[in-house]
Parts: sequence; structure tokens; C-alpha cells
Amino acid sequence: MNRALLVVDVQESFRQRPLWQAISNPDIATPVNQLVDLARAEGDLVVWVLHSEPGTGGVFDPVNGHNRLLDGLVPADGEPMLTKTSHNAFTTSNLHQLLTRRGIRELSVCGIRTEQCCETTTRVASDLGYDVTFVTDATATNPIPHRDAPADQTVAELLADPRTLHSAEIIARTEYALSGRFATIRTVAELTGTPA
Repeated sequence: MNRALLVVDVQESFRQRPLWQAISNPDIATPVNQLVDLARAEGDLVVWVLHSEPGTGGVFDPVNGHNRLLDGLVPADGEPMLTKTSHNAFTTSNLHQLLTRRGIRELSVCGIRTEQCCETTTRVASDLGYDVTFVTDATATNPIPHRDAPADQTVAELLADPRTLHSAEIIARTEYALSGRFATIRTVAELTGTPA
């Protein structure tokens, strides 16, 4: 086993935000589970990562009880569950040490948010020398407001604002930024050999 699947931030915290109603893939657990099943069948390590913001009082603060995997995602015995406090899964966890000890050099990345924690984890992994596959359709994100949009903008206002960067655009930009530089872009169907 020299490969691992990183499942990044597929957690209840996101469902607690109003923006969840605009998430690109509300059924994100399904493609993630397909990748988990494939990894397990091939003897690859599955690493689960959760984002935490202790002391903030927000949806990522562990005291509020939302720092858990989305329903339907269940780690198997022996699969590591890491907690991070940075955007990437390496800087504030022992992920690199864990992978190095096991001789893992190839990673697949999936999770929430496409352009934030997933892309950042992919970039750092590439810089650390890992061969990375970014499974775009097993990631999810939400629209991003323009930098000049009001901070208290509702989801409806966000979606109506012509300056908003929509999920499809974000996902496409992430693929352009990563492909050929930091990762190979693949779909769940390509990896599992199932029809899209």
C-alpha cells in the first residue's frame, strides 16, 4: 500500500451554515463513499480530516457538536481521523508524518470546499513530493461573494449579485489551476470504472 485517499472536511459544520442551500453537491457523501469503497478494496489507506476552529463559537468550534462526518460516512477500524486548524490538511496535523511512516507517495483528494481546503491540501501535497489525484466531482463548494459585497448579504442576495463567483466557475478554475501543475484531475467514474 503506497496510496491514500484524503477525505477533507466532509463534515456537519458546513450543513449548519446558511450557504449549504447553495452547495454545489449536497449529496457529497455519495461520491466520497464510492472513493472510500474503492480505496478499501484496493488496500489503500483512507485518512479522514476534520476542520476545527476552537474557541470561535462558530459551526467549526468543537463545543457546538458539528465537527463530525456527514451522515453516511463511517471510518473503518484503523483509519486515521485527523483534526486540522489550517486550510490544508498538513500544516496543523501529523498527516505528513503518518503518510511518510507508511511509505505512501500517491494521494487522492476529495472533500469540501473545492477551492479552499481541498485545493490547498493538494498544492501542499504536491510541494511535499506526493503524486496527487484531485477527484473534482467528489468535492463540493458554494458561491463566493465579490470582495465588495456586504458582509451581511443573504444567500438570496449572494445568488442574485452579478459579481458572485458561482460554484461551477470555482470548480473549473480549480481544475485549471491544479491540472498539470499540482495534480491529475479525475472523476469518480474514471477511477471506479462505473458509468458517469
